[in-house]
Amino acid sequence: MLQVNYIRENRDHVIERLALRNFKQTALVDEVVALDEQRRQIQTESDALAASANASARQIGELMRQGKREEAETIKAASGGYKEQIKQLTDRLGELEQQLHEKLVLLPNLPHVSVPAGTGAEDNEVVLEHGNKPSLAADALPHWELTAKYGIIDFELGTKITGAGFPVYKGKGARLQRAMINFFLDRAQQAGYLEVQPPLLVNEASGFGTGQLPDKEGQMYHVGVDDLYLIPTAEVPVTNLYRDVIVKEADFPVKLTAYTPCFRREAGSYGAHVRGLNRLHQFDKVEVVQLVHPERSYEVLEEMSSYVQSLLQALDLPYRVLRLCGGDMGFTSALTYDMEVWSAAQQRWLEVSSVSNFESYQSNRLKVRFKGESGKTQLVHTLNGSALALPRILASILENNQTDRGIRIPDVLVPYTGFEWID
Repeated sequence: MLQVNYIRENRDHVIERLALRNFKQTALVDEVVALDEQRRQIQTESDALAASANASARQIGELMRQGKREEAETIKAASGGYKEQIKQLTDRLGELEQQLHEKLVLLPNLPHVSVPAGTGAEDNEVVLEHGNKPSLAADALPHWELTAKYGIIDFELGTKITGAGFPVYKGKGARLQRAMINFFLDRAQQAGYLEVQPPLLVNEASGFGTGQLPDKEGQMYHVGVDDLYLIPTAEVPVTNLYRDVIVKEADFPVKLTAYTPCFRREAGSYGAHVRGLNRLHQFDKVEVVQLVHPERSYEVLEEMSSYVQSLLQALDLPYRVLRLCGGDMGFTSALTYDMEVWSAAQQRWLEVSSVSNFESYQSNRLKVRFKGESGKTQLVHTLNGSALALPRILASILENNQTDRGIRIPDVLVPYTGFEWID
């Protein structure tokens, strides 16, 4: 959530940056400024009345001590309306603050100056490309046929049990899943991240804190009886561990990692590009989250991007890094890098990670703060990234490593799988 003071003092800049997102509701900015002006005016009136009431109370007390009861009663009668006036102003102030809040949550984060202009994925900027795309035989199979051939994932059985997008992993498929999770967690621990195991359901306050609510409400599974949401990513519960916390500056950077299943409705998704593992309603992911000093957040973003790339390099997967344009960024992000791996059988790039800097947008909602050297309380900057999401990583491993003998397991995973081939 953007800070009101910043919007008021930088109105033109805010509108200019929102335009980069192709955000059309820029009138909201002026509505926020107007509501804030009303709120501050009423606050000033209320403070003045409270000061007058306090002054009258002191004067009445002094007159009573001097035995001037009649004068005291006269002042008391004249000041009798203060209480009701203050109550009316307080009620109005509460209404304005609620209206202001409702407008603020509709404004997305401001894009960083390095974010390119654009309206969609086709306008994203390719930052770098790494590795060589494998050349497969003419009869190479896409991963959904490979999983059926080797009996490692059953999509139809998952549809029977739950519905489309909920696959059943079997045998070496299940063991490979577990191997990747453990590999990613071990690498995160070696990189200084503290592993946590958070809840898989969160309340509305947690969803609001990281920006999933109200922006992505339609994409989340809602448990109506208990008013809880299944997590779309570990980012939500992990970042909320620090909601309403004042972090010690000496503790920066706070580095956390978690493995969780993730649940996304993916409403409106259809077509060939969502086939097999390309898009699921339930999938596994290891997430990394950092809380950092504002002065270091963009340096940390580059470090996190490099860390995710190191995982892809270890798996020997060709990949590229994209800087997302204004029209393709998430609601809460100031700058996002997407990592995509090459799917050799499908002949297309598959997104496997997003690494984002939210600056103070999430921390303003979460009230995650720290005290600087000056003693002033400031908002921290939050960042997170997928490290990594498993389905499309698995799809690329299966497709890129298929041979006449079977599917070769990447060397770094063999100690975790206990086997070198799926055959």
